[in-house]
Amino acid sequence: MTVTRFLVRHRTEYRYDEPVTAGHTVTRLEPRPLPHQQVLHTGMDVDPEPSRHSRYVDHFGNHATYLAFDDPHTVLSVTASSEVELAVRPPLGDGWVVPWEDVVAATGRDRTDDGLAARACRLDSPLVRRHPDLAGFAAASFAIGRPWAEAATDLTTRIFHDFEFVPGATDVTTPVLEVLVARRGVCQDFAHLLLGALRSLGLAARYVSGYVETEPPSDDPAAPGLVGAEASHAWVALYVPGTGWVDLDPTNGLVHPTRHITVGWGRDYTDVAPVRGVVVGPPVHQNLHITVSVQSVDRS
Repeated sequence: MTVTRFLVRHRTEYRYDEPVTAGHTVTRLEPRPLPHQQVLHTGMDVDPEPSRHSRYVDHFGNHATYLAFDDPHTVLSVTASSEVELAVRPPLGDGWVVPWEDVVAATGRDRTDDGLAARACRLDSPLVRRHPDLAGFAAASFAIGRPWAEAATDLTTRIFHDFEFVPGATDVTTPVLEVLVARRGVCQDFAHLLLGALRSLGLAARYVSGYVETEPPSDDPAAPGLVGAEASHAWVALYVPGTGWVDLDPTNGLVHPTRHITVGWGRDYTDVAPVRGVVVGPPVHQNLHITVSVQSVDRS
């Protein structure tokens, strides 16, 4: 079995123009153990030292850390470091040829743990609402009777080819229908768009947060780097009964990708924001700076 080891470093720094009195922060920066993903080490450095902190597992099974700060501060930095091994995932098998309408019907009948979890991923969520325009956008790929894998691949690659990756053109609250019209955004926009399109057809899809390798793989240095490697990345997982959750990366036009490190998942960005919090005190202006490095260290 081919296994690649990665070193991940994610640093988030907030600078305030005046001291804030206190703060409360929740992070989701720890990769999840998965059948193809082994977490060898994970740790976090926080400055200033938090007054209180605790680790917990949220409703979706993601690892989260709560940080409380009781003293005034002008800078908050959170640096998460992890060592992760990724194994090559096995092929998905014969389930690729099932018509997509059959997947919709089978999802409604599925009583497995994954099937029950998928129910929330068929509905509207805080940032992604089903809409006829999204169903119409998806329909160009999801012809009647088309195998779900062909249709999902076509939709994923259409977003990749037809939408422009433009950092700063949107923010995490930009409505999906605006992204559909403007045809530009960043990885979370394209993930939300794909979620909305799939859910508008009755399919179950969840938002996935994680990382992609910063540089091309060492065994193919001529390969192009992946878009979204300079920060935390976002993609989608489509649920197919009998097959499981299949990753779709519309930012890079990839299906069942091999260089993605999974941190967590939920209904949309609101469930898995890498760092989120509030500060207490006078109104302040803040500067946010994020750096991410994902480097492969060996392949065996």
